[in-house]
Amino acid sequence: MKHVPNILTFIRLCLVPVFPILYFSSMQNAHTYALLIYLVAGVTDFLDGYLARKFQVISTFGIIIDPLADKLMLLTALSCLYISAYIPLYVLIIVLVKEVSMVICGMVLYLRKTKTIIPSNMFGKVASVIFNVTIFLLILLPYHPLTISCLVIAIILEFIALSSYVRHYFKNLK
Repeated sequence: MKHVPNILTFIRLCLVPVFPILYFSSMQNAHTYALLIYLVAGVTDFLDGYLARKFQVISTFGIIIDPLADKLMLLTALSCLYISAYIPLYVLIIVLVKEVSMVICGMVLYLRKTKTIIPSNMFGKVASVIFNVTIFLLILLPYHPLTISCLVIAIILEFIALSSYVRHYFKNLK
């Protein structure tokens, strides 16, 4: 059981390139298959976190690779949606800037003597859930008013989450 969360994270990391391959393939229902890959990645994300906490098998590998896998899957899906003209470029740039900032800030804090890790918080988790729902809707109902509303909410939550993490970063930088 000790390695199961890391194995699930590794599987999720391996699914990242599968998403665009399926998404842009010429097979029938390609977007649906890509969406299934995205959903499987989401389930493995939930499971690896749940199992790591339940059995207290949190590892340095998991602490680093788990959020990386999440960020890569999110950015890959958003890149595909941008290429398909389902989202404007600024949405991709906002998320990219937020995620890259998070990685850089996290590395700076972790590489210090105290090895501080910025934990995920409620703002980040809610933003992630809303963005995942939005990606689901963008693939199924790209231009629907509900989808556009979710996208706007997701972007606002990304800014709120980023500001929360930045405050935490500067608080721990001292």
